[in-house]
Amino acid sequence: MKRIFTEHPESVGETYWEHFLHAGGFGIRMIAGGFACILHGLLPFLFVKTGSKQIETLHGKMVVSRSKLPQPLDFVI
Repeated sequence: MKRIFTEHPESVGETYWEHFLHAGGFGIRMIAGGFACILHGLLPFLFVKTGSKQIETLHGKMVVSRSKLPQPLDFVI
């Protein structure tokens, strides 16, 4: 049973709690960015770059940083 909670976090080089904090942080940033986009839609002079900056930041944290993790070795026998 424990494995279902740890398999994915381990696959991205994190413990369960590290993954919990990172995923929670991503969720909060997405919610805040979403609210900023909604307000920008109503009042176009507000939050002009906030949504795109959030996407850029999250992409950097998720894709760019994770691609630096050591890749598993493939041995052909």
